[in-house]
Amino acid sequence: MDPSEWGIEPGREAHPGPRRDGPLWLHPDDDLAPNRPGETLYGLLADRPESRGGRFVRALLGRDRDTAALRERLAGERSAGTALDRLAGAGWEILHSLPLPGAATLSHLAIGPAGVFGCHTVAHARGPLRVGDPDDEQVRTGARRGEPHLRHCRRGAALAAHALTRGCGFPVTVSPVLICVTTGQVGYGAVPDDVRVLREHQVDGLTRYGALLTPDLIRAIHGVARDRRTWRGL
Repeated sequence: MDPSEWGIEPGREAHPGPRRDGPLWLHPDDDLAPNRPGETLYGLLADRPESRGGRFVRALLGRDRDTAALRERLAGERSAGTALDRLAGAGWEILHSLPLPGAATLSHLAIGPAGVFGCHTVAHARGPLRVGDPDDEQVRTGARRGEPHLRHCRRGAALAAHALTRGCGFPVTVSPVLICVTTGQVGYGAVPDDVRVLREHQVDGLTRYGALLTPDLIRAIHGVARDRRTWRGL
């Protein structure tokens, strides 16, 4: 994957000197480990008025639909995050809601013996999802217009690989994973060959991809990934 495709400057991929252990101490404002799944969405929802008058105003402005979409996204993030957190007992480290450029976030980062996975969540509670119709990167939710979730997924993984390689001082590959949270079926127009597409109850399948990282490397990458400063300047 070409880093320049995502606006990463050539020559900035490496950190001057390896960093094989995490920070000894992090200021609470810089430690991302306590982030909940969907952390940024809680803030967005908190900014929306919940009084009857506020709901009436939002309805007039057509914003109730936006609030419902945010709540659906949050439910999806929480469901996927809960499933990923169950991997912690199998030698994995899981982080949620990592900051990316343009007010975007990487939904989840899973670091374990099988490698590092950048996870993007798509949620649709009331119907089927269709992933990757031929020649596009859309994920369609029922009759809704599709959104380029596959592109978002690839971009998040590429940016995470750049940030972690720069922060660790050794190459870190991040594989993109699209986690689909829905009560309906997931159909495929074209199965992407570079993105793993999983339902939330299938994420434990990541543990079956083989052993690539030692416990020391897992701890080192996690220590760098949890530091908010790692993600600055992307």
